[in-house]
Amino acid sequence: MAKPILYSGTKNASSWAMRAWLALRAAGYEFDEVVVDIRRPQRFGNLARIGAFSPPASVPVLDTGSTVIFDSIAIMEFANDFCEGGLLPVDAEARARARSLVAWQHAGLSGICGRISFESSFYPQKRRLTNAEQRECGRLFACYEDCLDQSGGPFLFGPVSLADFMHAPSAIRLSRHKADTRQWPRTAEWMRALIAQPLVAEWLNEADQQPHIWFDDYLVPGAEAELAAAQA
Repeated sequence: MAKPILYSGTKNASSWAMRAWLALRAAGYEFDEVVVDIRRPQRFGNLARIGAFSPPASVPVLDTGSTVIFDSIAIMEFANDFCEGGLLPVDAEARARARSLVAWQHAGLSGICGRISFESSFYPQKRRLTNAEQRECGRLFACYEDCLDQSGGPFLFGPVSLADFMHAPSAIRLSRHKADTRQWPRTAEWMRALIAQPLVAEWLNEADQQPHIWFDDYLVPGAEAELAAAQA
């Protein structure tokens, strides 16, 4: 019998596929991975082909052989079910809060520091966060700090969970842009632990070797001179 297939995405661009991939791997679910190139302009034709069997025509998609599961949260919850709940806290209230963090990210948390995309995490030279972007980070870091104060770490709810994997791309892009975490020491430790987590490190190792995907709106006034000085 053929293995299930996870249709993933370009490693330094597909943060949503990363989340699903992490959960499945952590759950011990065996699958073959088909990486779909989602860079422009080929993304349009490639995702149209995904649409032939998955209504959203996006990645990630998990084809189990008997059903197709689309959307990162659905795949992550499937992974949690597969490992009998091992990727969410045992306590009902903690489990609900972990799911709240998962839902918050899914509902638009990527809008925090919107110019600091997942792709920019892999740029060889990075600009500094603006004061406004740093203030945006504060709201998120305060939430992380509260979770870590309650759980004691090393991850948001003690053992690594879906909440950590869902927030991994955000932690990566903000950490790699040297977001100021001095007010949130537990958050800083959590970011380091999460980026060093073996599955996260495996994804990043491959992503770091891929061609960069540049976005024109990454820079802000003054950033070009700043990057030029860093390269000199």
